[in-house]
Amino acid sequence: MNETNYITCQLTAVNEEATAAIARSLAHMCHSGDTLLLEGDVGMGKTTFARSFISEISSEKTDITSPTFTLLQTYPLIDGGTLWHFDLYRLKHREELVEIGLHEALENGITLIEWPQLAMSELPDSALEITLLPGLTHDQRIFSLSGMAPVWKERLGVLKETMDA
Repeated sequence: MNETNYITCQLTAVNEEATAAIARSLAHMCHSGDTLLLEGDVGMGKTTFARSFISEISSEKTDITSPTFTLLQTYPLIDGGTLWHFDLYRLKHREELVEIGLHEALENGITLIEWPQLAMSELPDSALEITLLPGLTHDQRIFSLSGMAPVWKERLGVLKETMDA
């Protein structure tokens, strides 16, 4: 990994609404071909983030459900294309990634993957890693965002400015 191309950004969300605001802002910066990897322990706000991200850019105004049991949910995007939302928590073998259509998703639309550890060797180097960590209070979350694609440098800079304003 070339460290000079590695872009990082850290944001603090003081509560659930701030987590949702970060997700909504980032959603507007994403385009077809982007892959986002959502990591963090149970209860860190991955579902809140995913729901807010998806509802902001989906043309379908419906309940956003976690794909914990279905493994995959798809949503039409406002500007066309598809958002693929995977939850890989229950997968045990990399071969299962083919069965659920991960490779197809990576070629089309925006891909949001919760619990991506099993799939790391299959994912593009341009993926944005989003790790949610506990903050100083019960409701506070620290977002660590990092990626290697040059496009993330500008986008994360704008996101940080937006959230710090």
